[in-house]
Amino acid sequence: MRALWTKRWRHRALAAAGMAALGLTAVFAAPLKITLAGGSVGGAWSTMGTAIGETIRLQAPGSAFTYEPGVDAANVQLVSAGKVQLGITHAQMALRGQKGVAPFHDKVTDIRALALLDPQAAVQILVRADGKITSLDDIKKNKMPVRVAFNKRGTMMAVMGEEVFKAAGITPQDITKWGGRVDYVDYNTGLAELKNGQTDLVLNMLAFPSAQVKNMARDVDMRLIGLDKAVADKLSADVGTKPVTVPADTYPFAKQPVNTVTGMVVLVASSKMPDAEAATIVKGMIDHYDYLKKAYPPFSRMGPAALADVAPLSMHPGAEQAYKAAGLLK
Repeated sequence: MRALWTKRWRHRALAAAGMAALGLTAVFAAPLKITLAGGSVGGAWSTMGTAIGETIRLQAPGSAFTYEPGVDAANVQLVSAGKVQLGITHAQMALRGQKGVAPFHDKVTDIRALALLDPQAAVQILVRADGKITSLDDIKKNKMPVRVAFNKRGTMMAVMGEEVFKAAGITPQDITKWGGRVDYVDYNTGLAELKNGQTDLVLNMLAFPSAQVKNMARDVDMRLIGLDKAVADKLSADVGTKPVTVPADTYPFAKQPVNTVTGMVVLVASSKMPDAEAATIVKGMIDHYDYLKKAYPPFSRMGPAALADVAPLSMHPGAEQAYKAAGLLK
């Protein structure tokens, strides 16, 4: 028993030393056992999830944390089923789960948000500059045989692709009937297809400016297509997105501002997670926000106060306690 306690305090001493090196204050909580389902290995969600895991270890030394690759819809279901404690997803995907609409077969009502992770997951539609497409309305009016690349099935990016075309009055059946096709592939594959002339339009949800898009612009002239207000309003009503404008010169080929919509990336847990556990996780993110910014620079766009901006999802009561204690919620 003495050896066990010695080992535990050694872990705490090492954790305290690590936090001191980062200029952080040691605040100890009971160790947690957490598995977080995020995105593909090496992707943005992987970096984000791993950083969150480290804040949990800093806040509750001795905690066991595991990162597990995943996708939007599956992450929501895994959290609900208790197979993982935390999941990264788009808030709009969690809403679809609560409503029981595709890609969900049943309602998933026990999902609660802990924190906003990225407020900027904007719909960005790319076409080749030497093509004839200048708007979604062009495709509809001229019944273009367009070849479209959406993201992989089960992701909010793929769902959003379908919803954007639906809001513009275009169905997948229309695209096929006009001689086109829809591919469900990862974003890098879609960009490669656009570069090689195998795809006419690529749609994804991501922060701007995107390094992937900027790299692509070195090899091919592109055009960034915006959304009409009617389409953006319908998406906000049906999907829960928010209007956003990509500023002029965000990309070298986009000299004018482009109107679109954005989703939000959030950290979710089950409503069955104990309040103290949720509070510890959130307090770790708040207290060690400087670490989050260093590990995942996009956190620099937000600030700790923005973590609590999880609408339109319901917040976990434990998370609410942590935000109130930190003075970030009234």
